[in-house]
Parts: sequence; C-alpha cells; structure tokens
Amino acid sequence: MSFLFEIKGINPSWGNNCFIAPNATLCGDVIMGDDCSVWFNAVIRGDVNSILMGDKVNVQDGAIIHCTYLKSKTIIGNNVSIGHNAIVHGCVIQDNVLVGMGAIIMDHANIGTNSIIAAGAVVLENTIVEPGSIYAGVPAKKVKDISQELIKGEIERIANNYLMYAGWYKS
Repeated sequence: MSFLFEIKGINPSWGNNCFIAPNATLCGDVIMGDDCSVWFNAVIRGDVNSILMGDKVNVQDGAIIHCTYLKSKTIIGNNVSIGHNAIVHGCVIQDNVLVGMGAIIMDHANIGTNSIIAAGAVVLENTIVEPGSIYAGVPAKKVKDISQELIKGEIERIANNYLMYAGWYKS
C-alpha cells in the first residue's frame, strides 16, 4: 500500500487510470490529473504548500516534488516526465517537458512548453526556461533549441512509455 498522508485535513487526490507504486509517498495538498504515475520511492509532499499536476505526468523512481511554506507552490502541466531522482521544488513546469534524471529545479523557476532539462542540470531559483529549448549544466543554461524530432522522439515517447509501463502493474 502506498504511503498516503492527510495533512491539515487535506488528502492527496488523483484522476482516472493512475498508478501509484506501493512505496511511493504522497502527503497533503497534492492533486493529480488522469493517466499519471508515481513510481517506486518517489515522494510528493504537499504538506507546506500545494502541488497541482496535470494529465499524463510520470514521477519516476526516487524523484521528489515539494514546495516552500507560504512562498512557492509547484504546478506541473500535462505530458511531463520527471526523471529518476530529480528534485522539483516550488516551480512551474509547463506542458510537454522532460526533466532528466537527477536534475534539480528550484523555487520560482518556470520551465517552458516543449523543453528538456538535461540529466544532472540545476535550474536555479527564478530561472525562466524558454519554450522549445534544452537547458543543461550547473547552473543550467540554454544549450540549443529543440527539434520536432526531439519533441516526438523523447518528450512524447517517454511520457507514452510510462503510461504503458503503468498498465503492466495494473494487470
């Protein structure tokens, strides 16, 4: 059974066709849309502020989503993949984004639509990531624009694969 915690009278909630791994943790003000998946050892803590996730969001193994008390919510759009061991904290991630393994996104950053945050990148507080771009490095900087092939071949492919993988666990 997943670790689900009510905080100050608020329970996590999710839409249809979602998978939550048995050792994932969800606390408080967490709202997920349809077709989402939260994988093994992932933690989504809506205890100090709210976390709103759209449809077809996958939070991979060991990832952490949190926010800052009275200062920053976390808002995640549709068709977003949060890679293994990534940290997403008090920021906005728009639609069709891939957050690479081990990446860190800090408070008040805004990740534009159709973007990739490279594995291991650190997106500093207040950074605005341009739509349709790849950011990499520490601190993360724009390295190039995204081609349509990367949007289809990486961002969409990974989100669709995780929807398929979740189906394997529901059978």
